[in-house]
Amino acid sequence: MSGSEAHGAAPGTSLDEQGLIERHFRPLATAPGAFSLLDDAASYAPPPGADLVLTKDGIAEGIHFLPGEDAGVIARKALRVNLSDLAAKGATPVGYLVLLGLSDDWSEDWVARFADGLASDQDRYGATLYGGDTIRSGRFIVTITAFGIAASGGIVRRAGARAGDHVYVSGTIGDGALGLLVAQNDPRLASLDESHRAHLAARYHLPEPRVALAESVARFATAALDVSDGLVGDLDKLCTVSGVTARVTAADVPLSQAAGAAVKIDPALLPICLTGGDDYEIICTVPPEKASDFEASASSAAIPVRKIAEVTQNGGRAEFVDSAGLEMDFGNRSFSHVGSHARSHAASHDRGTYSGR
Repeated sequence: MSGSEAHGAAPGTSLDEQGLIERHFRPLATAPGAFSLLDDAASYAPPPGADLVLTKDGIAEGIHFLPGEDAGVIARKALRVNLSDLAAKGATPVGYLVLLGLSDDWSEDWVARFADGLASDQDRYGATLYGGDTIRSGRFIVTITAFGIAASGGIVRRAGARAGDHVYVSGTIGDGALGLLVAQNDPRLASLDESHRAHLAARYHLPEPRVALAESVARFATAALDVSDGLVGDLDKLCTVSGVTARVTAADVPLSQAAGAAVKIDPALLPICLTGGDDYEIICTVPPEKASDFEASASSAAIPVRKIAEVTQNGGRAEFVDSAGLEMDFGNRSFSHVGSHARSHAASHDRGTYSGR
């Protein structure tokens, strides 16, 4: 957003890119190294004894959010999915860069609401805007590069889980995937209580990154990642890169009251909870001798965590079993965000024995 190339004025206003930057984004760039968005790049020097932790995620209209979504909600979701990655690495957020792709019918009011959404969440989570760009893209696209700091050499990677470690997950699983079904008026959730429907939809539209859990992850976890592509698939990733496995009983996975009510109505929704994306919770592995300290630390941070398995030595993907101890066959075990539209997210849940995706 420090560039000078013009991309045309919004309908009903004479503001070009520079005008948008000055009015809506410069107030967000409060760090000295952002140079008030008046230069071609920004600068940040991590404090002594700290490593810089970088992540980049993007969301696109029709794939990660539905057409017509509120601009402020889109901005907050885009920032939060990146902060979730930082939290899973045990990093404290510092700042971010944003690329905003505008649809052909963009308006200044839309951009103003987008900037207000960023302002709200950067104040909440302690990150500030360092720069970015705006382009015409045919539809709304937001890509954010976020960065934070962790103790030197202390980033918690996916690799590192060891046999005997306890597998923990924060919060609840499945709300994001079921929330998309609610937003699409899927008939499988038509009889669900309205308060439950509202909870699930809110969790899909605006996930809650576990930033407050980052310190606990940094202190106690041997491996971690956030649940963006589904619990099953993401635990597979951790196990594969760590050269271990874990056996999870599905009933041990924490579900919200809303998700639990949905699964009670239609048990076939459980695999969707386990394999669906957009939870943005944290999976981590913790040595048994540190488990009680981790749980106490998470409780102090007001983040619920639950042990769902123990790590075993043999490498391979995670095993999920039902109440009878039979391994669940999900078909596709992980959600892919490479698709033609958001509906593919839900429609792809209807394959496989357990129809995981």
